[in-house]
Amino acid sequence: MTYTGAYSDVVFGLFRLLGYLFSPRLAEISGTRFWRIDPEADYGMLNTVSAHNLSLQNITPHWDDMLRVAGSLLLGRVLAVDIMRTLQVGDRPTRLGQAIAEFGRISKTLHKLTYIDDEAKRRSTLIQLNRGESRHSVARAVFQGKRGELRQHYREGQEDQLGALGLVLNMIVLWNTIYMEAALSQLRMEGCLVRDEDVARLSPLMHPHINMMGRYSFSVPEAVVKGELRPLRNSADME
Repeated sequence: MTYTGAYSDVVFGLFRLLGYLFSPRLAEISGTRFWRIDPEADYGMLNTVSAHNLSLQNITPHWDDMLRVAGSLLLGRVLAVDIMRTLQVGDRPTRLGQAIAEFGRISKTLHKLTYIDDEAKRRSTLIQLNRGESRHSVARAVFQGKRGELRQHYREGQEDQLGALGLVLNMIVLWNTIYMEAALSQLRMEGCLVRDEDVARLSPLMHPHINMMGRYSFSVPEAVVKGELRPLRNSADME
């Protein structure tokens, strides 16, 4: 999932080669292009919008190289950013880049058609994007105390700093998940009604209860040292 401005024909092609479903949100679809392989095919009411033809002859000669690119990405032999650099020289795509873009137009057309026709798909795309934005919100809160500054002036140092940020985010999610599950178990033991549909809406990305700045204490209660959890609040006191 991604927003409208973060996709291209090449990205659609790479996702399809890798076996993934790329589903960006489409904010403005009136001026978008729909591609067809057979210029003589009859698509009924869609004939007027599917006026752009793509050529399989632009894909076939480069098919083996396209599979090699996909294999390199899957095996981690080449970084995605390096792949994108090989697919474009300056402002012009290479022939391999053109072939992947041509291939991506097939997936892009199918995605746009289903996105228009399927309300459930549009809703699930928006839900997933909102979840991603919630993660970004936690990252902004953690990242240098809401300042979001990269202090290292070299690439490896910045990557280390961002990697540490990802580690802290995972720790927050894990901590919240453990205590959310413990709280739900306690509520069930106390006879409270816990609906599955309500549980499905809970998020482990909550963070107002976490001190992002200030004085930190690393003294751990004895019970926690033994592998136990911190005591939970009584549900009766929260009413």
